[in-house]
Amino acid sequence: MKTILIADDEPNIRLLIQTTLEAPKYRMIEAGNGLDALAQARKHVPNLIILDWLMPGLHGVDVAAKLRSERKTAKVPIIMLTCKSQPADIEQGRAAGVNTYLVKPFSPMELLDCVQDALAENVLDESHA
Repeated sequence: MKTILIADDEPNIRLLIQTTLEAPKYRMIEAGNGLDALAQARKHVPNLIILDWLMPGLHGVDVAAKLRSERKTAKVPIIMLTCKSQPADIEQGRAAGVNTYLVKPFSPMELLDCVQDALAENVLDESHA
């Protein structure tokens, strides 16, 4: 079973993501702020992280950078799901280690495709490790 960490300070967004991804093959963990997201990622080492940028405690881009610097979480795929849409924001997200960048409002089908792609790529990475 794949574990997905959903980190967003908006409960409705977390619910929408969970509803979009609801499948028996996924176990979903939630975090409502950046510090909790970091703690949950360290504790559970998920197969994928869906991360908002603007969260209390610690911004998602900072969470991504910290996770990339730690051996256990360095290769976990990260999808940044945020309202920050400027080219400089996307560049900063990529520099922090974000794999996929989606802008809110988002298409649930696009998110589902990104999740499936990220998990498939992660399986390939693990098989070559």
